[in-house]
Amino acid sequence: MFSRREPVPFAFVAEADRFRSNVTPPPRESLSWSQMTARSLVGLTVVAGLVGSLLLGMPALQPSNAPQKSEASQGR
Repeated sequence: MFSRREPVPFAFVAEADRFRSNVTPPPRESLSWSQMTARSLVGLTVVAGLVGSLLLGMPALQPSNAPQKSEASQGR
């Protein structure tokens, strides 16, 4: 492909894709029982809150069957 004769500013950014490190990251530590329990309880609390808000909000989303009368139609 076409190569440039003048130096490209920030050429190190273009070369960053080709860089490979020879340092391996340390292995992940396994979660303890208390950490797994805490994460599960937080997840269950969030899900319970969403389900509860849905159940409590459903009646407000239903159309009512009672006819609504405004004060203007009362004929004062």
